[in-house]
Amino acid sequence: MIHGVTITPFDAAAVLIVLAAALGYINYRVLKLPPSVGLTVMGAVASLIVVGIDFLMPDSGVGGEVVRFIAGIDFHETLMNGMLSFLLFAGALHVDWSDMKKGRWPILILSTVGVLLSTVIVGGGFYLLAQIIGLAVPFVWCLVFGALISPTDPVAVMGVLQRAKVPPTLEATVAGESLFNDGVGVVVFTILLATALGTEPFSVGHAATLFFFEAGGGVILGLGVGWIGYRAMRSIDDYKLEVLISLAMVMGGYTLAHWIHISGPVAMAVAGLLIGNEGVRTAMSDTTRAYLLGFWSLIDDILNAVLFVLIGLEVVTIPSDSRLLLLGVAAIPLVLLARSLSVIGPLTVLRPLLSLGRLAVPTLIWGGLRGGISVALALGLPDGPAKPIALAATYIVVLFSVIVQGGTIARLLEWIAPTAHATEPKPDMTV
Repeated sequence: MIHGVTITPFDAAAVLIVLAAALGYINYRVLKLPPSVGLTVMGAVASLIVVGIDFLMPDSGVGGEVVRFIAGIDFHETLMNGMLSFLLFAGALHVDWSDMKKGRWPILILSTVGVLLSTVIVGGGFYLLAQIIGLAVPFVWCLVFGALISPTDPVAVMGVLQRAKVPPTLEATVAGESLFNDGVGVVVFTILLATALGTEPFSVGHAATLFFFEAGGGVILGLGVGWIGYRAMRSIDDYKLEVLISLAMVMGGYTLAHWIHISGPVAMAVAGLLIGNEGVRTAMSDTTRAYLLGFWSLIDDILNAVLFVLIGLEVVTIPSDSRLLLLGVAAIPLVLLARSLSVIGPLTVLRPLLSLGRLAVPTLIWGGLRGGISVALALGLPDGPAKPIALAATYIVVLFSVIVQGGTIARLLEWIAPTAHATEPKPDMTV
């Protein structure tokens, strides 16, 4: 409420859309940064300016009202139960199944074993760093932080891949891993959070059962929803109705997954892959194909813009404790180390079966961006001593990831690419 005016969800959405459009225009005309990087930077700067106004002119009350408005936006609810289903489906629509199939083993291993390995490494390292800095954080809560920060964000990753020139199979592998590892990460996060809160005793058997139920259930639901949508689209030729069917698949499928407690992100990724490949190829006319892909590309672009503006604006919720800021900065190399080990290890084991080329390691490590999903999970933590610690570290890692890694990955790959192409044979894709 601002001076007696109640801010409705529509008002909040209107503010975010106007900000995304205005900041996107400035970035396009002036900064010329990748959209995700530019919008995040300007969102963060705008929020800091507001904080500065509140500090310099405390009697005005304007800065304080704006800060309360930004802090009042339920980022967790907005992303996890609103935007995420659309973003994952739209992203999966554009992943080529034939290329993704060639990299199926790296996708499977990196999105499961890689996430678990990264969770343990980050959790252990974060516990040690907190002890050194003088913050008492229980080990299980450090593992919770490891789980929420380990998945790469498919929205951020695929936005970068559109600008970076990488081989099609590697691009599909990176995109496929990012689509599925966030669903796996959410499941691991849920299990560890229940353990940290004491609502469920931890056991390997129970955790494995819950993991396979949620992730496996997500795959089955995604196939079911995708198949129903595919059959419906194939039986008609009406582009408006077919676009509406795709919208119903996303909203209905994600809601159903939430009701029956299985992984909605995994379900939407699977459904999007099915429609984006088999559906586009055999169930649509040229007119429908153009309208459907255009519709989802537009949805993807709009929600991407709003998401990265939100990430930038939410900087105002970072606690100002210098120890938390120091721990967050120290978490950046820790997360990069964990990502490196969880990528290099599995790829080394898989090398006899599949070689993705020299670009694979730098692309998967430096291009493995953290984004809105990690922020949403951190904001969704229950209030307690561990929340501000995890929240501050998450924001700092995400801002570094989106701004620094996202802003430099294309140039890094351009620098590596000539050497890689000149010295390496074509990847072996026989498996």
